[in-house]
Amino acid sequence: MSVVQNILLYILPFILVIGVVVTVHELGHFLAARWLGTSIDRFSIGFGRAIASWRDKHGVEWRIGWLPLGGYVKFAGDENVSSLPDADDLATLRQEIVAREGAGALDRYFHFKPLWQRAIIVAGGPLANFLLAISIFAILLMTLGKPVSPARIDVIQTGSPAERAGFQVGDVVLKADGKTIEDFRDIRLVVALRSDTPTDFVVQRAGRQLTLTATPVRTAVVDQFGHVQRYGALGVRQDLRPDEVSMRRYPPIEAVGEGAKQAWSQVVTTVKYLGRLVTGRETADQLSGPLGIAQLSGDIAKKTAEVSPNVPTLLANWGITLLELVASISVGIGFLNLLPVPVLDGGHLLFYAFEAVARRPLTAKVQAAGYRLGLALVLGLMLFATWNDLQRLNVFKFFGALFS
Repeated sequence: MSVVQNILLYILPFILVIGVVVTVHELGHFLAARWLGTSIDRFSIGFGRAIASWRDKHGVEWRIGWLPLGGYVKFAGDENVSSLPDADDLATLRQEIVAREGAGALDRYFHFKPLWQRAIIVAGGPLANFLLAISIFAILLMTLGKPVSPARIDVIQTGSPAERAGFQVGDVVLKADGKTIEDFRDIRLVVALRSDTPTDFVVQRAGRQLTLTATPVRTAVVDQFGHVQRYGALGVRQDLRPDEVSMRRYPPIEAVGEGAKQAWSQVVTTVKYLGRLVTGRETADQLSGPLGIAQLSGDIAKKTAEVSPNVPTLLANWGITLLELVASISVGIGFLNLLPVPVLDGGHLLFYAFEAVARRPLTAKVQAAGYRLGLALVLGLMLFATWNDLQRLNVFKFFGALFS
């Protein structure tokens, strides 16, 4: 492929996916603030020098930064884009506002809003991410549906955990680790984070229900894009006939409920992974950053182009797969921002929780120190995730393919 084609396949999908997720997140903050009558100076998608900017009738500057890896809403009176109080206290800001605009103007400034309003504004970003994901999942469930098939085991690898546990060909898995199994893919999702952990399975065999205990082992698996993934596996496979698979389309209300269930399931999976990571039962090589997202979005676009017979089908398939990726990343961004780490939305909510209990805010000095610590933590995590991407994706091969 030419350089232009590779850029279209890798760079543009990445910018599109991240742009949608970030824009919705920041709009969550913006709309909550506007609803509560908060003065806003700037709405920015991307960081750094503006490549485009304009002002609306309310005086808000809308801008697009050249680095599309985040965004922010800058409220009137902010000393910085993180909405931290002035290091010398808010008294100076209060005096300036009263002298310039009168005491009644204080209600329009974020830092002088009641605690509950500030909390709503901060939580608006993650909430918008979850609502975006649920909406996308619901739309796909209403229009395309969800594949439905029996969770039947058709192939058992010799010497695998499944064979040692007594699984037999033809067994239908009903439950795994206490969770109801609706589809064979549900089995993979359960065992992926259960490597070296004994897990109970309820199976149906010849009209009877049996309970089997298997211990998944971490296995290196090559995915459809040629990347090696390592996760827990049982060593079983399913070979379905086309007539054994049907698509279930959901009515609107059920689709929203199922969409919320999918989003919640992703959050639970993330929490479990982090818990196992902290306790040393999982490795950190699955953490991914911007390079990983760029590679994945490009691989999806490339794979879609390969299997689509014509342009209309290509655009339809590409749109569907990118929508699914947007929903998944939106859940991840929403969850990440709720972590109680200063500099993230969850860190602000943690400070507000202290303020609610102590009846006074943390001192600006303590908040600033927490902000610096949180920033160091987040930057360290991003660097680690980027290093993982470089190791996993072979960056020289990636850029070689990009410019081949």
